[in-house]
Amino acid sequence: MSGELATSEGFVSPEVGSELPGLRLRWLRLETEARPDAREVRARLRQLSDRIHGAGVIAMRTRPIHRAYRAFFRQTGLDPDLQRPPAEQAATVRLMRGELSAPDALHGALLIALVETGVPVWALDADQVHDGGLGIRQTGEGERLGDTLLRPGRLVVSDEVSIHALLFGGLDRSHEADGSTPRVALFAVGVDGVPDMHLEEALWLATQALAGG
Repeated sequence: MSGELATSEGFVSPEVGSELPGLRLRWLRLETEARPDAREVRARLRQLSDRIHGAGVIAMRTRPIHRAYRAFFRQTGLDPDLQRPPAEQAATVRLMRGELSAPDALHGALLIALVETGVPVWALDADQVHDGGLGIRQTGEGERLGDTLLRPGRLVVSDEVSIHALLFGGLDRSHEADGSTPRVALFAVGVDGVPDMHLEEALWLATQALAGG
């Protein structure tokens, strides 16, 4: 990875950290309103598509980064063969559809970072994120993601005010960034066995893709 990126370490609540050591979140705000030419992002995705083949997708789960996410899914009660970790899901969709695709340049940049590193990156509307920053915690009684009531104990990405997403799940649609969002907050989630440098690289790649680099 080249260049320096000013990322922030998100909080992990003590009870979550003690139960799931190695779980962490890094995030950053992008103040720029610039967006790359969508054609450049599509061209990059086509290049990445050519690197994904059936045998490689099967072999993914044996590689350290992908194996770490699969192990975390099992640890938290998810079957990674049914609910695939993000990188495996992206590769499987590519095989089914014949190409990697995204609805806009922002999501294309996130997909580029995911495929290149195996680390998932999500984008929120930065204006919806409290100044205290993002982190991971469990839900309490009566909390909601948007209009959906969540059972207590769900792992979520939140700030001091709002729940923004289920961990490795859906985002609050009213907080999710899209191709027209002027300021975005990117966050990446790491688990035990995924080095910090891979989280930094994923955020850097997404940022560079958004800058047209």
